[in-house]
Amino acid sequence: MEYTETCPVAATMELIGGKYKALILWHLTESKLRFSQLSKVIRGATPKMLTQQLRELESQNLIHREVYPVVPPKVEYSLTETGRSLMPILMAMRDWGTGYLRRQDRNPDTFMMRTEPVSDTER
Repeated sequence: MEYTETCPVAATMELIGGKYKALILWHLTESKLRFSQLSKVIRGATPKMLTQQLRELESQNLIHREVYPVVPPKVEYSLTETGRSLMPILMAMRDWGTGYLRRQDRNPDTFMMRTEPVSDTER
C-alpha cells in the first residue's frame, strides 16, 4: 500500500484538488445550479474542463446530477451529504484566502463573503 492511499491530506486533495473542483463545490453550497449558471460564476473554465470536473465530482459522490425529462433537457447539480461535509474545509479556505488577498492589498470577491443565500438574479 502506498503512503498516499492512507494519507488524509492526499485523500482530501484527491477529491477537491482539481483546478475548479473547490469552486464548483463552493458555488453549490447555496443552491442547485445548472451547467450554464456554473459556467457564468466559474470564469475561465472551458465547457470541456467544467464538464470533466463535474463528472469527477459526481463519480466521487460529492455532487448529484439530476436530469429532468423535458425538452430541452434540464440538468441541475447539487451537493450530496458527503459534499456538504466539506463545507468547513471550504470555509477555512475562504477565510485564509480573504486574509491573504487583504495582505496583498486586493479586495476579496464579495460573493465569497456572503452568509445568506444568493438569489438567481444576483448571480
